Amino acid sequence: MLKLPELPDCFYQNQPTLIFPSSPTPKHSLYLSNLDDQKFLRFSIKYLYLFKKSISLDILKYSLSKVLVHYYPLAGRLRASTEVDQKLEVDCNGEGAVFAEAFMDITAEEFLDLSMKPNKSWRKLLYRVEAQSFLDIPPLVVQVTTLRCGGMIVCTSINHCVCDGIGTSQFLHAWAQITTKRNLDLPILPLHSRHVLKPRNPPEITFTHPEYVRIAPGENGHLDMDINHFLRSQPLVPSSLTFTASHILHLKKQCVPSLKCTTFEVLASHTWRSWVRALDLSPSLNVKLLFSVNVRKKLIPEIPQGYYGNGFVLGCAQSCAQDLVTSNMYHGVKLVQQAKSSLTDDYVRSMIDLLEDKSVKTDLPMSLVISQWSKLGLEDLDFGEGKPLHMGPLTSDIYCLFLPVAGDFDAVRVLLSVPESVHEKFEYYMKECLGNAANGDAKGSHVEENGFC
Repeated sequence: MLKLPELPDCFYQNQPTLIFPSSPTPKHSLYLSNLDDQKFLRFSIKYLYLFKKSISLDILKYSLSKVLVHYYPLAGRLRASTEVDQKLEVDCNGEGAVFAEAFMDITAEEFLDLSMKPNKSWRKLLYRVEAQSFLDIPPLVVQVTTLRCGGMIVCTSINHCVCDGIGTSQFLHAWAQITTKRNLDLPILPLHSRHVLKPRNPPEITFTHPEYVRIAPGENGHLDMDINHFLRSQPLVPSSLTFTASHILHLKKQCVPSLKCTTFEVLASHTWRSWVRALDLSPSLNVKLLFSVNVRKKLIPEIPQGYYGNGFVLGCAQSCAQDLVTSNMYHGVKLVQQAKSSLTDDYVRSMIDLLEDKSVKTDLPMSLVISQWSKLGLEDLDFGEGKPLHMGPLTSDIYCLFLPVAGDFDAVRVLLSVPESVHEKFEYYMKECLGNAANGDAKGSHVEENGFC
């Protein structure tokens, strides 16, 4: 199996501490919407930031205690609702966020050389909370690791049931602002209430929702074919490929007939198609692409600014494998566009009502899932000593991430773990249609390690 370079161990001089809000906060139960507490989202979003210069740990802890006054649910604890079966809520009890301090004998430059492809040793950079279940892990865990060169790595674990990508970015930027400009008011105040996304009573399910399947008790869903299960049974290798603006323009030119499309639409279609080709799936198999779409401005009325809960839904494009792999870029892009355009207010409300039925699950077995972290401002986080040299996830998974590229707003890094047996084939298909564009930009660089740029 391909061996990835391992990080040295972290040294902890002190036990992790709990950071409490610096002043009293409301004590109550926070209702979570049906978009928040889906089983699909019962995990923590784990970000990794590499900074050239470190910030005083006392300053970071002080500013975290200040920002938790505003984002006090992150200092609470998740629990099962006592009123509704299989429903989660946040007990806003002010028990605090976990903050760990560590040292690693590595420089920022050395880490940067490894940063395109996460591996299991990276987990050392985030303190592991011993817990019996997902609910016992605090919604916010932070580890700041000082490096030999004086730089630092900040890793955060934020419960996805409490925040989505936009919400985590909003919180992190608020923390950074209080660190650097503690006397200024926050530009965006958090909106805690989730009632804007409450289901209707009685539910009105007026659309079919291919993003989900209803699974009867005792059933496992697709018994004949489960791509998701197959992938997890294989040795996985992370693939990390960076697409510059010129690569993306080249991809758009592959649409025949010509089609006006966004960077996300063409890159999502291309990744989906390359993934299906690499896995060599049965031509008649119906495959799906599930991708996150922010619906804050799609609803009527719009979700107010400051809402940091889950304000996204999954768009769903689907095709038989043969049609996807034998058609040009136009076919996949059109499917992604149609899936996006279907996400109207009525459709989203119908989806929220559907999720009242707890036997409904996200249709993962036949799907590639893409989550977009680019264009959220995550890479602009600045605690006072400059923007990060690197921003990305702590680990790589079978779910695909579109990541920002530090210093290049128009570039996108595609990170996805695939079976080792198809790794080379997947990267070949991802680069194949770029032709001279890939060869020109990749000249003199490590294409597999750093993408094309």
